[in-house]
Amino acid sequence: MELFYLIIVVFLLVLAVFDLFVGVSNDAVNFLNSAIGAKVAKFKTIMLIASLGVVVGAVMSAGMMDVARHGIMHPANYSFHEVMTIFLAVMVTDVIILDMFNTLGLPTSTTVSLVFELLGGTFIIALLKMNADPSLTFDALLNSDKALSVIIAIFVSVAIAFFTGVVVMWISRVVFTFNYKLKLRYTVAVFGGIAFAVLSYFIFIKGLSKSPFIAADTKEWITTNTGLLMLAIFVLGTLLMQTLHWLRFNVFKIIVLMGTFALAMAFAGNDLVNFIGVPMAGLDSFQDFTANGQGNDDSFMMTSLMTSAKTPFLYLLAAGAVMIVAMTTSKKAQNVVKTSVDLARQDEGDEMFGSSRAARSLVRASQDMGSFVQRYMPRSAQRWIDSRFQKEEVILEEGAAFDMVRAAVNLVLASVLIVVGTTYKLPLSTTYVTFMVAMGTSLADRAWSRESAVFRVTGVLSVIGGWFITAGVAFAACAIVCMTMYLGGFLAMFLFMALAVFLVVKSQIAYVRKSRSEKKDDVFMLMMRTKDPEIVLDLLEKHVSRTQSFVSRFALEQYDNILDGLSAENRHLLRHCKRDLDNEHDQLKKFRRKEMLALKRVPSDVAMERNTWFHLGANSNQQFIYCLKRMLDPVKEHVENNFNPLPQSCLEEFAPVRFKVEELMKRTEAMLSSGRFLSYDEVLAEADRVKDDLSTLRKHHLDRMQRDYDNNNLKISLVYLNILQESQEFLSIMRHQLRAANRFYGGDR
Repeated sequence: MELFYLIIVVFLLVLAVFDLFVGVSNDAVNFLNSAIGAKVAKFKTIMLIASLGVVVGAVMSAGMMDVARHGIMHPANYSFHEVMTIFLAVMVTDVIILDMFNTLGLPTSTTVSLVFELLGGTFIIALLKMNADPSLTFDALLNSDKALSVIIAIFVSVAIAFFTGVVVMWISRVVFTFNYKLKLRYTVAVFGGIAFAVLSYFIFIKGLSKSPFIAADTKEWITTNTGLLMLAIFVLGTLLMQTLHWLRFNVFKIIVLMGTFALAMAFAGNDLVNFIGVPMAGLDSFQDFTANGQGNDDSFMMTSLMTSAKTPFLYLLAAGAVMIVAMTTSKKAQNVVKTSVDLARQDEGDEMFGSSRAARSLVRASQDMGSFVQRYMPRSAQRWIDSRFQKEEVILEEGAAFDMVRAAVNLVLASVLIVVGTTYKLPLSTTYVTFMVAMGTSLADRAWSRESAVFRVTGVLSVIGGWFITAGVAFAACAIVCMTMYLGGFLAMFLFMALAVFLVVKSQIAYVRKSRSEKKDDVFMLMMRTKDPEIVLDLLEKHVSRTQSFVSRFALEQYDNILDGLSAENRHLLRHCKRDLDNEHDQLKKFRRKEMLALKRVPSDVAMERNTWFHLGANSNQQFIYCLKRMLDPVKEHVENNFNPLPQSCLEEFAPVRFKVEELMKRTEAMLSSGRFLSYDEVLAEADRVKDDLSTLRKHHLDRMQRDYDNNNLKISLVYLNILQESQEFLSIMRHQLRAANRFYGGDR
């Protein structure tokens, strides 16, 4: 029996490593988004500073938070078997849920997922125990106050972080403006002193002072003299920042890097329990059982978990090392950081999210409120405020999403809120605080223009919705998994262990495949960074050419797949075709949005001249997809229902026309990819002749249907007729695309 539990404990420890990778991938956004978004330093430098913070935070951690041991359950009333069932269910559920959120690129809360998984697993076991023993009550088995405090903290942290982000960023921008280097004479010293004091308090007084390596009398002295220490640090920081400014150091860069270190340290020191707390509690339980349980796993009660445990130094050091490896190598971490940075970006760009009815309503209400305020605000005040928000004067590093002023405000304000929450023992989520502060500062910074606001609000609502969904999904999923394990015994446990491994591996393979298909659009990134309109125009032409040539190749490939799938009655080929068409339809919408953003950056006279032809070409790209879908749907339905195949005579009469269509599409693709339209007129004329051939075939087929009417072959005859009609439309779309491309590039070349 002990061997079975030993296997479970080893599996929990292995899952702890996976959880560290997955959790760090999710929570890396907490301390990396500001430094990366503002490009305060090279990526390697930022990662080095964050890694140092993680190491210090992990090594200097005060030990394990007791939520996994007795924060949710009352372990004295649970047997060893029940506790191990709950811990295994929690870890299996946690890895799957966090990996799912990271794959989608959405930040979530490891604190909420852990607490609600523990709550779900404990809740279902408590119900089963109460059913078996009516004398037991929820109060004796379950500590629901912890979960309630987390739920309250969700609402509090989201609202407060967003509101304070708006207010503090608005004041900071009024003081410094976007051309902040001209407004730093003395204000930077005060701002730097406040930031230095807050971050020092965060790092040393709230961070290192709790370390087991600090003597008890030293901790007591720090607690007693906190006010005096803060005053001294503020004065010292103000003088230091003013001196550095005189020496021409960028004070904001120093603040951002210091804030990155502080939040990374706090993350490793406090949130480490979210990743290894349950496995370590499981290990302690197993050691207690093997020493004192005498093999009675159903009757040995886990009173030992009522005490607090200290994590060995080597475990903390190993966990910190795993976190650093995960943070520096995980593509999912970069994906989650990208989500937050994109939603806070100063300029327009490729919006990751679409629009929603809720977002449109909120944007409309905000605009109405702004109009109301402006109606009663003095004109002079409006002009003065607008003069402080001249976004065209913004100082951005190469490739940065926002400037260093906002990055500094993000980190300092997030640190302040976390310190306040810790002081008043509020279980604030670092994910919620840092993300909502970033969203509030971006709103106050007027980064959400009328052209992008609805997309940004949709993104924020999606992320917030994901947080709340995390709680419900974690509770329900863990309850189901735990109940199944409890009733199914060791067999169910091992099956879920295998399922967890399978899902994680499958998710990783799917994510790698998705990453390959969504390679970075270097041309678009250059278009957004380039200030010269003429260069933007050249890049836009390159981007449009690449999009249209790909669509032309893709359309021909799917056209052939549909015809081959019908002739060979290949259901799998047709299903793949449908999936590929749906995916390409989504990609085309993103490409069109990107190219429209670039079109706004070219010279206005050129934009007006080429606007029509750009939209005609983009419409043609989408019409290819619609045409192929209209062709595919009846073919797919026919083949999947095992109806009569297409007669050989139809295949033979259509083959020459199909060959001509393929040749025309290949010639068109060659012109689109090269930008040289030397055979433009010849291709258009040949397309007209092939359309006439298709008309002749269609008329011939209609005559045949009327002459040789056969009810058994009616369905396939109609499918063939649809292919002929859509092939004509296919060629018409090709002509429109070619004509639009030729005119977009300025005529024949």
